[in-house]
Amino acid sequence: MTELLATARALAPAIAARSDEIEAARRLPPDVAALMAQAGLFRMILPKSLGGHEAPPWTIVETIAAIAEADASAAWCLMIGSTTALNGAYLPPKVARGVFDDPATIICGVYAPMGRAVPDGEDYIVTGRWAWGSGTQNARWIAGGAMVMDGEKPSKGPDGAPYHRMMIFDAADVTFHDTWRVMGLNGTGSTDYSVEGVRVPKARSVSLVHDAPVETGALYAFPAFGLLAAGIASVALGNAAAALQQFAALAVKKKPAASSRTLAERAHTQMVFAQATAAHGGARAWFRETVEAAWDEARQGGKLTLEARARLRLAATHATRTCADVCRDLYDLAGGAAVYLDNPLQRRFRDAHVMIQHMMVAPPTLEVTGRALLGLPTEDSML
Repeated sequence: MTELLATARALAPAIAARSDEIEAARRLPPDVAALMAQAGLFRMILPKSLGGHEAPPWTIVETIAAIAEADASAAWCLMIGSTTALNGAYLPPKVARGVFDDPATIICGVYAPMGRAVPDGEDYIVTGRWAWGSGTQNARWIAGGAMVMDGEKPSKGPDGAPYHRMMIFDAADVTFHDTWRVMGLNGTGSTDYSVEGVRVPKARSVSLVHDAPVETGALYAFPAFGLLAAGIASVALGNAAAALQQFAALAVKKKPAASSRTLAERAHTQMVFAQATAAHGGARAWFRETVEAAWDEARQGGKLTLEARARLRLAATHATRTCADVCRDLYDLAGGAAVYLDNPLQRRFRDAHVMIQHMMVAPPTLEVTGRALLGLPTEDSML
């Protein structure tokens, strides 16, 4: 067992004990976020040169999944904070050290270019509003994608497409909007946030599409969006693993109405539970095989091939969506008991079905990965 995984498992009981509080607060309580930050979990992807772990991808997956077994919202915030810290590998070293100087620093943000950045000398003047700001209320630094403007129009990148960059804001410059009232992942605090006319040094911005990482470690040969998709799958796998455990605990005790046998003693239960167990295990195994194959390629040097990137995204999408099916089947199998808010299966079901809405694992991913694997011309900047 790796040190990171051992740390996550040691923290998991304390996080699980706060699960109802996390759900009700609609955000991760600051002390829970600080607990994970002080344990170094948010620095899994951060370069070693900045005090990070620069961990192998499967270690990252297992660590996030272990927290997800305790609470999916806490794991989602960990996943977003860890993957946003990838920006540290792209920033100039002096700037990166200024952002990540405190070992307990959390950085979260949204890639989507919902802002406008007007060049002004060595700075950008940024205005915008972003949705889905998971974990941002506990962050010291907050990132947001913004179109770099050329007058009233977006400027063009080297590929001729509109050019946008991730701007990194001091949290003190950010306004939060209470918009996070949703069906699942309630505790992620994925509220809207905005900035108005904030000055950001150009050196404190990143393009994950056009910039090359400053760091040369094998982890940074991994595609940024592949790491993000893998992080989502990690949360899904841990959430579904917990659902399997929680259903089994329920099934050996519950006797359906007018039945002398427990739910576990029914043949239908046994069949569906076995199928769900196999589906989860199969998705995890193929995901691990794909992640490890991509890691082997990354360690050989250079950017991953298009096929490797496509397989990584496909395996992450498959795992996330399979885990949602597993949670749905267990929720169905539990019957009426599952609808009560004190039954953990309803939360596992709801959380899983919010995860599959993320664009990194949504159905269009199947189209782009399918094109790539069939050898057809593919727009691969997001793979």
